[in-house]
Amino acid sequence: MTNSFRCFQVSQQEPKEITADVVSAPYNNLPDGEVTIRVVYSSVNYKDALAAIGNPGVVRHFPHVPGIDAAGIVESSDSDQFQAGDKVVVTSYELGVERWGGWSELIRVKPEWIVPLPEGLSLKESMILGTAGLTAAMCVDSLLHHHIRPESGKVLVTGASGGVGSFALSLLKRCGYQVTAVSGKPEYHQRLLDLGADEVVDRLAIDINSDRPLLKGHWAAAIDTVGGSLLSHVIRSIQPQGCVAACGNAGGAQLDLTVFPFILRGVTLDGIDSAWYPIEKRAALWQKLATDWKLDDLESRAKVITLDQAQQTVESLLEGTHQERTIIQVGAE
Repeated sequence: MTNSFRCFQVSQQEPKEITADVVSAPYNNLPDGEVTIRVVYSSVNYKDALAAIGNPGVVRHFPHVPGIDAAGIVESSDSDQFQAGDKVVVTSYELGVERWGGWSELIRVKPEWIVPLPEGLSLKESMILGTAGLTAAMCVDSLLHHHIRPESGKVLVTGASGGVGSFALSLLKRCGYQVTAVSGKPEYHQRLLDLGADEVVDRLAIDINSDRPLLKGHWAAAIDTVGGSLLSHVIRSIQPQGCVAACGNAGGAQLDLTVFPFILRGVTLDGIDSAWYPIEKRAALWQKLATDWKLDDLESRAKVITLDQAQQTVESLLEGTHQERTIIQVGAE
C-alpha cells in the first residue's frame, strides 16, 4: 500500500477563491471507515460538477474530493462483509458530499454503503450506469410497484436527454413499455429514438402555463427528472390510477397544483430518493441491471476520460453543452 494517492481536490484559499487540481494526497488524509477501496472507475454527474467548483449546496468542508459514484477493488477491510480483492460498487450516501468521493485512487467508506459487483456487470459497466442508471431503475421499479404494466398505456419520460432520463426510457423499452420522451434538445431527438423512445416530444411544444386543475389524461404513468412547472403539467395529465416517479428539480423545486389529480383520479406521486435508498433494495436493483434489465449498448453510452481531464468535463457540464455520459478511469483493474 502506498503512502499517498492521486485525487481531484477542491480547495478554498480564501472565502471566495476556490481552486481545483489533481494532487497527491497523503494516505492518512483518508476519512475514517472500515473498508478502503482502490477505485478503478468513477463517473461525472451534475452534482459532481457543482462540487468541483465548491458549490456550498454540495461541499460541506474543504479540501474536498468530488465523485458520488465509485467502482473498484477492496484494498483492505475491517468488516466481515468484505475481503481484500472483492469487486464492489459504491453510489451516493455521503460519498462525494460529506465524505471524499470517487475522483480519487482510494476511498474509505462504511460497509453498509457497499454493494458487491453483481455477476454480469463489469466495473466499467457499473459506472456507465452509476447513480443515473440506478435512479432510472428505481423509477421503473416504482411504476411496477404501483401496478403500471406495459398494457396500462403510454409512459412519459421528461428530461430524456439527461443521464437518468435516457436510461429510464431504455429500461422501460426493455420491459416492454411504450415510451414517449420529452426533450428540449432537438438535435438529440434522433438519439432518443435510437435509445428506445417510440416518439419524442419537444419540450417547447408542451403548454406548461395552463391553470386548469386537470388536463386530458394522456399518460398511464411518467418518470419526471425535471420538476417544477413541467412536473405540475405531467401530474395533471396522468390517467386515473396512474403514477409519477419524480427524481429531479432542474426545472424548479416548487409544485403548483391542486389536490384534484390525487383525489379525483387517484394519481400517485412517488418521490425517488437515490441518496439514501436502502442497501438491500439497492443490491436487488443492481442485480436486475446485471441480468433481466441489462442494456445491450452500455459500452456505447459513455465516454471514458482520465482524472486529469475531469476539469474540462466539469466546465462543459456547467455550461450546458455536455451531452455524453462520461466516466473517469482512475486506476487499472
